[in-house]
Amino acid sequence: MDLVDRWMELAGSQTRHIGEELAARYGEDHRRYHTREHLTAVLDLVDELAGHAADADAVRLAAWFHDAVYDPERADNEERSARLAERMLTDTDLTPERVAEVSRLIVLTETHAPEDGDRNGQVLCDADLAILGSDPERYAAYAAAVREEYAFVPDEFFKPGRADVLAGLLELPALFHTAPARERFEAVARRNIETELMLLRA
Repeated sequence: MDLVDRWMELAGSQTRHIGEELAARYGEDHRRYHTREHLTAVLDLVDELAGHAADADAVRLAAWFHDAVYDPERADNEERSARLAERMLTDTDLTPERVAEVSRLIVLTETHAPEDGDRNGQVLCDADLAILGSDPERYAAYAAAVREEYAFVPDEFFKPGRADVLAGLLELPALFHTAPARERFEAVARRNIETELMLLRA
């Protein structure tokens, strides 16, 4: 099933134009990691973790929009993606409350720090960060793709900035919030992050 068909299965054939625009956005030339492949991986894991969510379809909608606006030279991509979702979903049959929940979830992917009782937020954040717990080869490809997206930043600035982000992740009590994701990804993710940190600081 291609991405647009997958969107219509979730949101209905009358919203095909939204799915087409989102698929096009994730295919933008400047993207190296935040691509259709990343979107598909997040959607697949949301499906796996759907039983933990309070509203799995709201999480799926948020996953579709979470990187819809992606400009590595800006720091407000999540906020802009949330605003885009609000604009585009207002013209559908979704209730205002559900649209607001989708928007909230998108913004949450900036910090990946859902509250203990935020089951929807936990599922989305775990799905978005699952790449951290992948095998070493895939993780290395992810790190290289992120570096390509920030090719405009010289090493002397990129390396300490990236190291700060990774060190901040390691300081979190847990990277993953649902039991299945924590069991599957947590230990591997921490090893991967520690390895990348070591390379950045070498």
